Amino acid sequence: MPRAHNFSAGPAALPTEVMTEIQRDLLDYRSTGMSVMEISHRSSTFMDIASRAEHSLRQLLHIGEDYHVLFLQGGARLQFTMIPLNLAAPGEVVEYVDTGIWSQKALHEAERLRDAKSVASAHDHIPSESTWRRHSGSKYLYITSNETISGVQYHEFPSVDSVPLVVDASSDFLTRPMEVDRFGLIYACAQKNFGPSGLAIVIVRKDLCPEPLEHESEYLNYAIHAKNTSMFNTPNTFAWYIAGLMFDWISAQGGVKEMQTQCEMKSRKLYDLIDGSVLYRSVIESRFRSSVSVTFTLTDDALHRPLLDAAENAGIHHLKGHRAVGGFRASLYNGVPMQAVDALVEFLADFEQRKS
Repeated sequence: MPRAHNFSAGPAALPTEVMTEIQRDLLDYRSTGMSVMEISHRSSTFMDIASRAEHSLRQLLHIGEDYHVLFLQGGARLQFTMIPLNLAAPGEVVEYVDTGIWSQKALHEAERLRDAKSVASAHDHIPSESTWRRHSGSKYLYITSNETISGVQYHEFPSVDSVPLVVDASSDFLTRPMEVDRFGLIYACAQKNFGPSGLAIVIVRKDLCPEPLEHESEYLNYAIHAKNTSMFNTPNTFAWYIAGLMFDWISAQGGVKEMQTQCEMKSRKLYDLIDGSVLYRSVIESRFRSSVSVTFTLTDDALHRPLLDAAENAGIHHLKGHRAVGGFRASLYNGVPMQAVDALVEFLADFEQRKS
C-alpha cells in the first residue's frame, strides 16, 4: 500500500528513510540481539545513542557550551509549568505575548505560579513591538514562534536585550535557522518535526538554571535534569533514539537552512492556490502567515464535510482544522515531502473546479 499524504499537526509525518531505519533496528539494534526499545538507558549502547543525538543537535543549531540541551518527557505542556518555576521566584513578574491558543494556555498556567502579565494579544497577526505593554522587573519574555491552530508565525524574533527571551518553538523547530544565543530558553516537543510524541527538547542557558527553591519540585527543575544528563528518571528512550535519527536526516538534507527552503516552497504552493481561489481563503494577515501551519476556510460552509470526505478518498489525511477554530489546516513539517504538497494542491484545485 502506498504511503498516505499525512498533514497531521502531530504526531506528524516522518521521512520514509528514517522509518526504514527504525524498522531495521526494531528487532535487533546493531547486532545486540535486542530491540532499540529494550536497551537499558544506563547501558553504554544507549549512552552512545543519547550523546550522538545531542551532538547532532548542537551541530545543527550551533549551540554553545553555555547552554544545556535537555531531553525531557511531558511534551510542551510540562514546559508551561517548568519555565516559570525555574526562571522566576514566587511574586516575580514574567511576561507573555498572546498570539494564539498555545501562548494563551502557557500564560494561564504561568498565572497560577508567578505574577504573569500579558504584554500584547492578537490571534490573526503579531502585534507591533511598539504597542507591547512591558513591565519593569520582568524575569523573561515568552513567545510562541508558530501558533499551529491559527497559523500565525513570527518571521522575525523580538529584539529583547533587558530580559531573557523564551520561545515555544514546538511546531517550527528545525524548520529554519535560529541564533540560539539570542534566547534564554528554546523548547520544542518532538511530534512535529523530529520524532514521535512523548519527548521535548529544552535548550536553556546555564545561568538560568538555579537549584530548586525550598518546597518546590526537584523533578520540575532544569538543574537537576542537567546534572543527571536528562536521566533523572527513565527517559523516553525510543523517542530519544528517533530524534537522533531525525537530526542526522536533517543534516544529510543540507541542514536547517535547506529545511527552511523546502518549507517555504511547500507553503508558497498552498498559499498561491488559496490566494487565487474563490472557494478557499486565509484569515491571517499575509505577512504573519505560517510556513508550517497553513490554515484556511471555505466561502461555502456546506462544502466542509464533502471536502474532508473527498480528501480521505484521495489518500490525503488530517486536513480538519483544530476544534477551537474549525476550518482546515495543512501541517507542512519536515517529514512532509514535496510530492504530498503537490498532491494536495492538485486535489484542492480539482475540488474547486468540480464544485464551482
